[in-house]
Amino acid sequence: MKNIYKIAVIAGDGIGPEVISEGIKVLDKAAELDGSFEFEFTHFPWGCEYYLKHGQMMPVDGLDQLRSFDAIYLGAVGYPGVPDHISLWDLLLKIRKGFHQYVNLRPITLLEGAPCPLNDVPREQIDMLVIRENSEGEYAGAGDWLFKGQPHEVVLQTGIFSRVGTERIIRYAFEEARKQGKSLTSISKGNALNYSMVFWDQVFDEVAKEYPDVETNSYLVDAAAMFFVKQPWRFEIVVTSNLFGDIITDLGAAIAGGLGLAAGANINPEREYPSMFEPIHGSAPDIAGKGIANPLASIWSASQMLDFFGHEDWGKRVLAAMEQVMVEGNTLTPDMGGTANTKEVGDAVAEKTQVIHATEIGVIPITPATL
Repeated sequence: MKNIYKIAVIAGDGIGPEVISEGIKVLDKAAELDGSFEFEFTHFPWGCEYYLKHGQMMPVDGLDQLRSFDAIYLGAVGYPGVPDHISLWDLLLKIRKGFHQYVNLRPITLLEGAPCPLNDVPREQIDMLVIRENSEGEYAGAGDWLFKGQPHEVVLQTGIFSRVGTERIIRYAFEEARKQGKSLTSISKGNALNYSMVFWDQVFDEVAKEYPDVETNSYLVDAAAMFFVKQPWRFEIVVTSNLFGDIITDLGAAIAGGLGLAAGANINPEREYPSMFEPIHGSAPDIAGKGIANPLASIWSASQMLDFFGHEDWGKRVLAAMEQVMVEGNTLTPDMGGTANTKEVGDAVAEKTQVIHATEIGVIPITPATL
């Protein structure tokens, strides 16, 4: 009997619908080739266009509508005319917080064939997983705006670091490091943030005692940013706070091929609620509708979804297919120096996924021509 995964699709704004379509294409191809599972997609027209019509990014009962799904596949939110804090807080963060997606996974891996701005750095030395706290910290939404509009107005933005929230993300990172047999690096700013980050460092040290087999390192965020560029091989598994994780993963994306290759997963580890998978490049309204958006980040997030459902073999095949498309170089979007359109890149990855599968099961021999 087939496993049927129910996926809520929020394609969103700008290039979101264009790139999500290609991710769906690759997911369907993997399901077709495997035969033991399939995807059932339900589309929701939520986002900035919905906001301009209804005054809200999603319906009041939006979370209730999403609750029964196995996962959420998000394209992008944000568009001119809708303030960024509304598009972020009223949809993306609402889902993350409402469904306790407190683990954010962002792979920073230089795939074969991907461009890299760093000179003389071997590809295998850029290979890390950033585990970002995804529910509190600086994005908790706590604070106040006093005497608004007056000369003496005061704005307070409060970072929330609970014992539960801090310890569970750090413990999750230690478990992942142990599972993969890799080192774990904590990134904080304890010298300046004398409450939140001192607390973070303390909890990291406490939990580390339970994992004597895991090699650990700790860096201040400014030093870590420098080492991301100068010595990226220092990092294997990284754990950090919400704000720092948001910033350093964009830096990581820059050294691993650009935002067109940046994927992210928002995980509820207990699986009480659906997890959410998304490219992190934003809605790019300047190229929306032109058919030239790079779908590879969306496809990478689809591979993360396959991993999440226990189909790591298909997740690896999809990544290998992306690598082959990039190495071949004939079917790339303009941001990667090519002339192909979005659909053509998605078709190429789906085709390469099928070729890889066929060679693995011995249907066709492995030759340079087939790859």
